[in-house]
Amino acid sequence: MIVIIDYGSGNLAAISNIYKKLKYEHIISSDKGAIHEADRYILPGVGAFDTTMQHLRNTGLVDLLNEQVIEKKKKILGICIGMQILAESSEEGKLPGLGWIPGKVRKIDVSKITSGPRLPHMGWNSVSLTKTSKLFEGVDLEQGFYFLHSYYFDAENSEDVTATVEYGYSFPCVVAHDNIFGMQFHPEKSHSNGVAVFRNFAEY
Repeated sequence: MIVIIDYGSGNLAAISNIYKKLKYEHIISSDKGAIHEADRYILPGVGAFDTTMQHLRNTGLVDLLNEQVIEKKKKILGICIGMQILAESSEEGKLPGLGWIPGKVRKIDVSKITSGPRLPHMGWNSVSLTKTSKLFEGVDLEQGFYFLHSYYFDAENSEDVTATVEYGYSFPCVVAHDNIFGMQFHPEKSHSNGVAVFRNFAEY
């Protein structure tokens, strides 16, 4: 079963609607018992880094997620800010992230963007895989995904980067380390490509 983690951030209903259509067992929940019993998780998020981390801390779920994800190696997919908090820290805030994937969240360098509006990076953009991944089976990389962000995950280790996006310059938009995955774009807003990603995550 998939738990879409409800900690007060992210477009939970849109993700749930996709899984309903795909007929995968899932729930939206912050219940510790449900999270303990699940075999994979989705960590959505919108807004600022510190606010998102504080929301997650307030639920009391950080220790449980560390146990389930780090110790028991259950799969988790972070989306947008849910991806960024997988990092150790962010230029956007002062609080530490979960630190599950080495790296820092940095602001997009507007001096390298030639056309406006410069920030946020908003709308559809193609992505480039740096390695093969089951998450992207059946995905049209040229069509790409829907983005809305001003910060990106600067992974410390290149082997943790699965895909990049070009916006003035190239930077990571998908990271992965063992059972932990993060996507900067919004698959729940990315039509057939997003549906494929959610299906692939459920079957990964």
